[in-house]
Amino acid sequence: MSKSLRSWLKRIVYALLVLLLLLNIMAAFHAYKFTHFYSGAPKPKKPEQMSMGEKLGAIVMGVRYPKSVVVDSLNLPHDTVQLTTADGMHLESWYAKNDSAHGTIMMFHGHGSCKSAIIAEARAFYKMGYNVMLTDFRAHGNSEGNTSSIGMRESQDVKAAWDYLVQRGDSNIIGWGISMGAATLLKAVSDYSLKPARLIIEMPFGTLHQAVQGRMKTMGLPAEPLSTLLTFWGGAELGFWAFQLQPQAYAAKVNCPVLLQWGAGDQRVSEDETNLLFRNLASHDKTMVKYLQSGHESLFKKENAKWVSVISFFLNK
Repeated sequence: MSKSLRSWLKRIVYALLVLLLLLNIMAAFHAYKFTHFYSGAPKPKKPEQMSMGEKLGAIVMGVRYPKSVVVDSLNLPHDTVQLTTADGMHLESWYAKNDSAHGTIMMFHGHGSCKSAIIAEARAFYKMGYNVMLTDFRAHGNSEGNTSSIGMRESQDVKAAWDYLVQRGDSNIIGWGISMGAATLLKAVSDYSLKPARLIIEMPFGTLHQAVQGRMKTMGLPAEPLSTLLTFWGGAELGFWAFQLQPQAYAAKVNCPVLLQWGAGDQRVSEDETNLLFRNLASHDKTMVKYLQSGHESLFKKENAKWVSVISFFLNK
């Protein structure tokens, strides 16, 4: 090998190492900002709404996400409940008691959201004759903290809500969650051997790595190596191995009746990962329903009549 060729090969290797270093630095910045919320920060655009320049800027430096703000517009008589998790986080919930209730629905929102965002679904469940309990995850709404682990530690939040309902004597406790809320419900059932009467899970991601891949897809960016780097750094910065966050694996410990709902236009959670999660559910009484007009959004708001019909049938069968 000539001296000139060796020199060029060294330059290429050095360039690749510098590129790898820069990619890791960018991924670390982005992962940190995705798992941390800032009070008073302006709401960023959704990836689908960004220009290519804005998308590239978001990948290079990350985006500051505001901590969600609760607006109490439940318009139902309810109590504000304070919970404390096993690791000492203070959470806020709303509990609305229904006379002669059929049971209680404990409800969990998605990443970057709060209990205000699921008021419409809560009022629908209440109208069906159920008590409802809406809880702000840690770092969301009126709950303590600014750091989200995208479900890894939030399973403790679900356990705190469950314990509260059990201690107050509620029966026929049913779990409902959307997106991260659904994924976290599955993890809590697996982690703590919870025995809900039923589960209604809407658009849960199959694994955290796949969730990140879905986010890259909505931004029109190549899934790899960005998704792997973002998943790694997101977990490393918070002190856990993020690749082990796998709701599709937790499904194997779910034995109660389950309704899994997904929007056919969902650009974040794929049909393949949804089908795999459904197959992995251990329950012998499980149903999957696709909403052809919906994406990764409130199925209740987008296809209201269908949602009410499907949910009512599932709860009453």
